[in-house]
Amino acid sequence: MADDACIHVIDDDAGVRGALTFLFEAAGFPVQSYGSAAAFLDAVATLGAGCVLTDVRMPGFDGLALQRRLAELGVAMPVIVMTGHADVPIAVQALKEGAFDFIEKPFDDERLLSAVRGALEAGRQRWGEASELEAVTTRLASLTPREREVLDGLVAGNPNKTIAYDLGTSPRTIEVHRARVMEKMQARSLAELVRMVLAIDRAAAPRKSPRS
Repeated sequence: MADDACIHVIDDDAGVRGALTFLFEAAGFPVQSYGSAAAFLDAVATLGAGCVLTDVRMPGFDGLALQRRLAELGVAMPVIVMTGHADVPIAVQALKEGAFDFIEKPFDDERLLSAVRGALEAGRQRWGEASELEAVTTRLASLTPREREVLDGLVAGNPNKTIAYDLGTSPRTIEVHRARVMEKMQARSLAELVRMVLAIDRAAAPRKSPRS
């Protein structure tokens, strides 16, 4: 559930993990900590809504590499990067690649809590959108090949007569298929149906390479 959204703290320094865990628990947030990016990635497939708070410099898999890997996996959790003053350019690069925020050490507790609140809210929204997209994808897969052809025609903006001509059938038959498509996709209007398909197409589009 959204109210169970968790802060995932990733830092190779046990002292930092402990201090952050204490801070967040005292503020009433669920929190889980990990000693490495690899440990977090091992668990990420089982996690729900939340946000990631990661150190930018860690042995092996650093914070920026973790962020890139999460993007590749389609993980919806916003990422906040923790950085020292000398690593601000790396944090800026993380922002360019989609990080939610970055926090400089030493931390200001209120600044950190404010950033986490914003990231958790964004994470809840993303989780809801991802769940809805998954449901729409499942409904789309339930369509027969002919229903999918009719759907493609509708999304292209074609009237029933045009779709019927293209598919070599009657407008009445297309009306029946159209009604089934609307029912299976749980769309209340043609506009809603089109939005569903466009959302799936956007999600399936190849990601552009990050720019420096």
